[in-house]
Amino acid sequence: MKILVMGYSGAGKSTVAQILGRKHHCPVLHLDTVQFRENWQEREAGEAEKLAEEFLENRNWVIDGNYMGRFSFARRCREADWIILLLLPRHICLYRALKRYWQNRGRVRDSMAAGCEEKMDWEFIRWILWEGRRKEYRNGFRRLAEENCRKTLVCTSARRAAAVADCLFLEEKGKAPIDNSDNSRYNAT
Repeated sequence: MKILVMGYSGAGKSTVAQILGRKHHCPVLHLDTVQFRENWQEREAGEAEKLAEEFLENRNWVIDGNYMGRFSFARRCREADWIILLLLPRHICLYRALKRYWQNRGRVRDSMAAGCEEKMDWEFIRWILWEGRRKEYRNGFRRLAEENCRKTLVCTSARRAAAVADCLFLEEKGKAPIDNSDNSRYNAT
């Protein structure tokens, strides 16, 4: 199974991706590890693209992160069996990001490149609350869901995200169907 996990910063993309990777016994790629080298230095574009392409050669995978238009985005979308969009409210995303910071400050999370210690600053808070939710990003998620409506699951609550992760696992085992009719907010008619 190939699964993309995308959405707003602080919505839980990395956590959902790690859960799905464990449940499906497949490798997980956190795109922040492709974007950044040690100590938050950006990776050269060609090298980053090559890393993403190499990972896509796996038979099964889970990929966490947005980077629309980069890191083989069209291929990721085309090959994904499921696309999970985590579009949680901004106050929940901010709370989760602050909680993550307090739990991990001074440490490097598994979903980050080596030497990229957890950080929190006003720029990131502004990104979570406003910049990362600008119309261009909202429209990008909307287009993604419309163009891939049969395989996109939109989660606007933590409860829905947890249910989707469980259902994808059961669906692969042939025990439960996936219901993406809850995507009325983004489904093309």
